[in-house]
Amino acid sequence: MPNRLAHETSPYLLQHADNPVDWWPWSSEAFEEARKRNVPVLLSVGYSSCHWCHVMAHESFEDQETAEYLNAHYVSVKVDREERPDVDAVYMEAVQAATGQGGWPMTVFLTPDAEPFYFGTYFPPAPRQGMPSFRQVLQGVHQAWDERRDEVAEVAGKIVRDLAGREISYGDAQTPGEEELAQALLGLTREYDPQRGGFGGAPKFPPSMALEFLLRHHARTGAEGALQMAQDTCERMARGGMYDQLGGGFARYSVDRDWIVPHFEKMLYDNALLCRVYAHLWRSTGSELARRVALETADFMVRELRTNEGGFASALDADSDDGTGKHVEGAYYVWTPEQLREILGDEDAELAAQHFGVTEEGTFEEGASVLQLPVRDGVFDAGRIASISERLLAKRAERPAPGRDDKVVAAWNGLAIAALAETGAYFDRPDLVEAAVAAADLLVRLHLDEQARLTRTSKDGHAGANAGVLEDYADVAEGFLALASVTGEGVWLEFAGFLLDHVLARFTDPGSGSLYDTAADAERLIRRPQDPTDNAAPSGWTAAANALLSYAAHTGSGPHRTAAERALGVVKALGPRVPRFIGWGLAAAEAVLDGPREVAVVGPALDDENTRSLHRTALLGTAPGAVVAVGAPGSDEFPLLADRPLVDGEPAAYVCRNFTCDAPTTELARLRAVLSV
Repeated sequence: MPNRLAHETSPYLLQHADNPVDWWPWSSEAFEEARKRNVPVLLSVGYSSCHWCHVMAHESFEDQETAEYLNAHYVSVKVDREERPDVDAVYMEAVQAATGQGGWPMTVFLTPDAEPFYFGTYFPPAPRQGMPSFRQVLQGVHQAWDERRDEVAEVAGKIVRDLAGREISYGDAQTPGEEELAQALLGLTREYDPQRGGFGGAPKFPPSMALEFLLRHHARTGAEGALQMAQDTCERMARGGMYDQLGGGFARYSVDRDWIVPHFEKMLYDNALLCRVYAHLWRSTGSELARRVALETADFMVRELRTNEGGFASALDADSDDGTGKHVEGAYYVWTPEQLREILGDEDAELAAQHFGVTEEGTFEEGASVLQLPVRDGVFDAGRIASISERLLAKRAERPAPGRDDKVVAAWNGLAIAALAETGAYFDRPDLVEAAVAAADLLVRLHLDEQARLTRTSKDGHAGANAGVLEDYADVAEGFLALASVTGEGVWLEFAGFLLDHVLARFTDPGSGSLYDTAADAERLIRRPQDPTDNAAPSGWTAAANALLSYAAHTGSGPHRTAAERALGVVKALGPRVPRFIGWGLAAAEAVLDGPREVAVVGPALDDENTRSLHRTALLGTAPGAVVAVGAPGSDEFPLLADRPLVDGEPAAYVCRNFTCDAPTTELARLRAVLSV
């Protein structure tokens, strides 16, 4: 018989709807039940494409005996971290503070007042490598609750007090200057892996936000080292196993330092961010590899993540059926030499093995290899390689595909809208821009209410129950601003303004200018989450600063500019110390130092060839954070178009920054020069 999760919209919660565990969704009723029964709460947090979440579910939550023990002694609450990032953030902070590490599945034991007192992540079904079994943990916590309640209450109270005391030391409310950005670059250089690209050791995550900072820093200062780190990292990631060499798109991270073996789940946010990074790298360098990867990643998102309603699904699972009915991580993506020979014949199989780095011993598990593009001497026949890739991709399509998490998350769709709009504009792919517009339309129709308040998720055309958090408002505003610049439709600027007004009114501390992850009127948790550092996606805090800055450049709004600068005070404090984890904030700071520049392109119509050429040249400018408005003279679509006439009857571009404007130009070369220094 299904439990209470059967009526939820989250694919992750629905995966647990038939567990024998009597799960509750996160709700006041669950805690009321715990209070009534005088039992603790087991909080289990995960997400749909999390490999170890599936493992623990199969080993423990599907086990009848374990479920009976849980049902007798606990109220069990299941949370999808992607639907409730606020709940996840608060308890993950507690887990990390207590244990020094975190991850998913996250397992936390709470009092009926939602105060945490015991923590962990994955627990095995039997004791293993010094870890207690899940049953041992359940029995130990139950015993402590029954026999040492005062001690439990004391621990819970201390943890909550400690969390309350971890307010961010904000520093001064000034943006970082030249010195802090130079120190941040030095810090990244120290952590850079010159042999393999990327930062730090294994596991290696795609450093998307830091790469945006490096590209902007190079554009503003000409620092060759910054560009080199970005370029080499992008090349190594694109040649490694983390990049899908047949179908495009990136897996979540590499388990090794050499980018060979990925954790195979494919997330929308990673692909949106990396698509944009590679498009920006091409814009800076003209790299053919960057162009190919940007377009293949955009095509992957549209082909495999687009939903029937026009939004983008959250993720593809790491695991899939290996053909025997067993779910195995990476089964969809890996190849053995024997499989290559069966499909391609001996001669082409040998070429494919050389080209894609498939070995007899394998680079993954059980003799299978993840496809890569190792740097080899000699030249490969491009036609033969294309034919091999097509045949392998066709054969792969016959394998059982990984599951897809179909929920549409507002923030991640905002990132995808920005990436697809820009990639479509750079490479003359109007279909990609149309996909961005369709996703933006869905967000407006389904996720925005009459007061322009955002709902975080939807699925199958139905809005979820959870309110948007700061990253939703910030990333959707970012997507709308990119769409405004690309399409010349001022309505997207207007919608971005509505969202950013909520950021100012409901997410900003009026005293310090710091930002909270949840709105002032959101559900009260044991602590109001607040984190300026990037995780897998940009922090809501610095994403909001970036969007506020762009909006101010478009409109001349003083309050939005001031809010952006005050929010970036935290980057002044953290940028020199932990640059890897505040890359989006550093990128925004680069835009502040550059202006950012405001570009108005006026022409009789967007289908006029000269107007289009000036518009595209403006979009291809590398000046950090430059905003672009395009339209007819006298148009009221964008504030930047006001009082901008044609020049001698010809389309023209006006470039301003810091309250100073260049003379308007009708020449592409002149505009290009002005926007690249």
